[in-house]
Amino acid sequence: MSASSVASHQAEVAPPSRWRGLLRRHATMPLLLAAALLVTYLWLRASKLDDIEQRSLNAEHLLRVTRQHISITAMTTLFVVLIAVSGGILLTRPVLRWLTPYATALANVGQATPAIGLLVLLSIWLGIGATTALIGLVAYSVLPVLRNTIVGIDQVDRHLIEAGRGIGMSPIAVLFRIELPLAIPVILAGVRTALVLAVGVATLATFINAGGLGGLIVTGIKLQRDPVLITGAVLTGALALTLDWLGGVLSDLLRPRGLD
Repeated sequence: MSASSVASHQAEVAPPSRWRGLLRRHATMPLLLAAALLVTYLWLRASKLDDIEQRSLNAEHLLRVTRQHISITAMTTLFVVLIAVSGGILLTRPVLRWLTPYATALANVGQATPAIGLLVLLSIWLGIGATTALIGLVAYSVLPVLRNTIVGIDQVDRHLIEAGRGIGMSPIAVLFRIELPLAIPVILAGVRTALVLAVGVATLATFINAGGLGGLIVTGIKLQRDPVLITGAVLTGALALTLDWLGGVLSDLLRPRGLD
């Protein structure tokens, strides 16, 4: 495979057979999620809800906490990708490679710390609210993306890099036309992991007044209201699986053709 052929992978339009393959691989999950949400909705409709359950499970409240959860997860993912991917690229450059073990050790501190403990410590330092929750989630989720970025770039065949340099590519061109395209599947696998981590840990953000679906779960546990608890758990799980599914679809779409 030449460097020029690698560069053209992303520009090519997937043939119908590739779209059919994507459909076969990724059609099951949306159907399962839709079925789970429908069953939960029908169960709630058939249940006799008291005043507390009705206030917690009305459409306006559910939409608000779901938007809060999606918002904090999206912001977390944005900052994680910006920090971890750019950091991983820098750490694979020869001049900064010696910093790699220190950077990964630092990123590991966030994930090694229990999530609720990390959020509580940050709230003592920075105060409660969405900003503190965002900082905690970024610290907790950055490791998979950073590690996969480093691994993905390092595993690119050195012969392809030398071929790119041999035809006159600059280091920046080699990075963006050879290394990153071939590392994308590994990087996106890390992003998918970070997304699922962020959705799960974001449920704890309710303890520092950052909102989200965790409020439903806490309310269900504290007040012993199973419909509220189950609804919060189902929505959180469905959101995590949906984002993981979207990550899988994106990974397949961006995968260089020769790696299919």
